[in-house]
Amino acid sequence: MEAMDEWNTKHHHESGLVNRVRESDETLSSAEQKTLAFLRKHVKEKKAPLCGNSIWNDRRFLEKFMPDLANFLHYRMVDVSSIKEVSKRWYPKLPQYEKKGAHLALDDIIESIEELKHFRKTVFIPSDATLDL
Repeated sequence: MEAMDEWNTKHHHESGLVNRVRESDETLSSAEQKTLAFLRKHVKEKKAPLCGNSIWNDRRFLEKFMPDLANFLHYRMVDVSSIKEVSKRWYPKLPQYEKKGAHLALDDIIESIEELKHFRKTVFIPSDATLDL
């Protein structure tokens, strides 16, 4: 945690994450195994892509510190941030998703899912529908 940059230091102290990590008995290995146990109940190996916002660093973290989890996931990723950036440029008149920005893991996961649902309704519409831009 001492190697965190300024943004991470500020946000993870404000959210309480740093204190929760210091007080936790959870290890990287146990967190990885619990996550794998959860995923195995819901998806087949190599089928679920890593999804979320700005996840390139998450993938690097998993590859370095949770290699079994990284290998369980599909090699492709769905980066909601990329969809957002393309959407803003291609469809500037469409309403943008308003993020809460809690920067807490579960909140961020739920928010990424909601944001992706927003793009499904506003950008990835069925071909027989019309959209007045």
